[in-house]
Amino acid sequence: MKIPITLILLFFHFFIFAQEFRLSGTVSDQSGFELPDVNITIKGTNIGTVTDFEGNFEIKLEKGQYILRFQSLSFETKEININLNENRSITVQLADSQEQLEDVIVRTKIEKTDVRSTQMSANSLTSETIKKVPVVLGEPDVIRSLIQLPGVSSAGEGASGFNVRGGGADQNLILVDEATIFNSSHLFGLFSIFNPDAIKNLTLYKGGIPANYGGRVSSVLDIQQRSGNSNKFSGEGSIGVVSSKLLLEGPINKGKTTYLVSGRSSYAHLFLQLADNPNSAYFYDLNAKLNHRIDKNNNLSLSAYYGRDVISINENFENTFGTTFVSARWSHTFNENLFSNMSFIVNDYFYNLNLDSVGFEFDSGVRNLNYKYAFNYLLNNEVSFDFGIESFLHEFNPGNIRPNAATSGILSRQLTKNYANENAVFFDVDQELTNRLSMRYGFRLSAFLRQGQRKINVYENDLPVLYNSNFGIYEQADPIDVISASRSEVLNSFINFEPRVSLAYAFNDNHSVKLGYNRMVQNLHLITNSSSPTPLDVWTPSGQFIDPQILDQIAVGYFSNLKEDKFSVETELFYRKIDNTIDFIDGANLIANEFIERDILMGEGRAYGWEFLFKKNTGKLTGWIAYTLSRSEQRTPGRTPDEPGINNGKWYLNNFDKTHDVSVVASYELDDRWEFNLNFIAQTGQPVNFPVGQYQFQDLTIPVFEGRNLNRLPTFHRLDFGVNHYPRKYKDKSWKAYWNFSIYNAYNRMNANSIIFRQDQQSGQNEAVRLAIFGIVPALSYNIKF
Repeated sequence: MKIPITLILLFFHFFIFAQEFRLSGTVSDQSGFELPDVNITIKGTNIGTVTDFEGNFEIKLEKGQYILRFQSLSFETKEININLNENRSITVQLADSQEQLEDVIVRTKIEKTDVRSTQMSANSLTSETIKKVPVVLGEPDVIRSLIQLPGVSSAGEGASGFNVRGGGADQNLILVDEATIFNSSHLFGLFSIFNPDAIKNLTLYKGGIPANYGGRVSSVLDIQQRSGNSNKFSGEGSIGVVSSKLLLEGPINKGKTTYLVSGRSSYAHLFLQLADNPNSAYFYDLNAKLNHRIDKNNNLSLSAYYGRDVISINENFENTFGTTFVSARWSHTFNENLFSNMSFIVNDYFYNLNLDSVGFEFDSGVRNLNYKYAFNYLLNNEVSFDFGIESFLHEFNPGNIRPNAATSGILSRQLTKNYANENAVFFDVDQELTNRLSMRYGFRLSAFLRQGQRKINVYENDLPVLYNSNFGIYEQADPIDVISASRSEVLNSFINFEPRVSLAYAFNDNHSVKLGYNRMVQNLHLITNSSSPTPLDVWTPSGQFIDPQILDQIAVGYFSNLKEDKFSVETELFYRKIDNTIDFIDGANLIANEFIERDILMGEGRAYGWEFLFKKNTGKLTGWIAYTLSRSEQRTPGRTPDEPGINNGKWYLNNFDKTHDVSVVASYELDDRWEFNLNFIAQTGQPVNFPVGQYQFQDLTIPVFEGRNLNRLPTFHRLDFGVNHYPRKYKDKSWKAYWNFSIYNAYNRMNANSIIFRQDQQSGQNEAVRLAIFGIVPALSYNIKF
């Protein structure tokens, strides 16, 4: 049999001239910090990739000579010539974008939109961007920066956490080096627990959430802490009006082992003591990270955090709460195609309340052990896979009550602890179908097992809440029996399939449309009431009477870069539906409640809206304008036709609905010494209940309410202004410094945090009184870097 010479030539060309080789490497800055999200493109082609969180990248190319272009926010673009005739690994360092100045000052721009990526409904911020947003008391804050983005808001000044697309703060999965954070706030929401100096980067996913994330139904905030400087000892810090901080970093074994330690503390309570004020409120926290590169294929890192808040009032009330975690991570390269990350995390959230006036002390909290093993497999330049497993062991302490004095009449009592085991497997495919069409699709399969506990209430007809038709109210049911079960016994199991899919169609390199759908499941529930006098966080797992919350969300958007990436536009429409939301019966008791199922009913929620983001990425003036038009509602119908449910089973606005929400963030560099920053925020007031009447019962005036959340607080708006001044420095100085002056609420708007109704003592007339937390607040800080 004769083989045509043409086939022989094609065969020879395929094996000799069309061989594919692997080009991999690591990208860092000149201090040795690994740089994530660096764009790597091959000039003259449509081939490209980005670095991961560890600064690593990999790409497959045919044999030949190429020019690689490396581009990243705040760094000079770098091009490298590569003659690829074998598998190669390279190390690339990028220079600061303004290193030609005598004073090296990093001016971070807002990153341009990634038009071709399948990822949508996500925003990334760097530490430098966060530091530009003026905030109360002059302390840069992650949460206050996030709420300037579309679809993100807060429940008001002094409120803990943040809300995404109308969801509750507990519906956000917050990760710091993969450790779960249950409370992200210091001092009741005035500060967040995240020290911007210790952060490498963060990404907020509002939709299109990759399958390796799960456990919450609103969003994922993934924060990566910096590794230490691998070349030299360095540090930075600041001294402010109410708080100060210090960060130290450097190599232990140059080029292999680095450390980073940072700490913060507030001290406003010291000024109160000088004024003989018995009240006190302060916080402190400590971040640490140790990184060791074993060899080119193995890297170990150890992260830790410890933080506490202490609030006391008149020496009769003391509240202490905080988070502790330790996270260990091993990154391994098996071969040119397969990478992995294995993590072990120990996490503890602690809450303590000490009431001398009542004579008791109360502890509660959540502890968990977490294991995660994730893999990335690069099939070729068009297809990659992410897959892995994750497991949690949860322990929930609803409360430990004990007397704090010999004269106390309180008896010691440990409320029944709850236990659960949560497991998941996930699989994701990121595929470039054509030059214009890309797709990311996958799933997460979660299994939640509620374990046995010391006491389990048994109710008649399995109804822990009863409806009293005579009085028209819901009441707690009395248990008919109490049983127990060992921890090895599985009381309830919930298995859920969570599909995820995203599509991106690029008209060209500057314009695209994207479509995304994801299902998320949440098995941990925060039992809280915004009207409670303390920010008591009690978490409870899904079980016999509490089903997992299940989210289905769809979003479609248009993304564009204009004028050679000078401007970016992102706009999205979204609709989200949540089954099995928690609602409270009227008069619910949430503090020290051993069996919370007797105070809650299960309902459903929905939210829909439009988000718009316009960014200016380059020039002396940078920043963005964000606008959100949305609606967020909840409904809890009756369990039978004879029951009215909550609010007569009708949809009502939840506590986090903000119809209109607009933010403007701007930064102007006058020269290398002066920088001006401002942000403006305006949003619809928070839904509340106002009384519609009253009646007298003996000597008491009883208000009458009609429906839920039928009223709103006045419109919220505020302007903040900040100035950074960089004094002239000399070349021989090893340290750099700048002054920051900020004005929070520059025009002294007294935004209502709440409105109370009372009777005027002199006239006897009813009156509404607006309560505000902040007026105008100036702040000054001195910042150094050495």
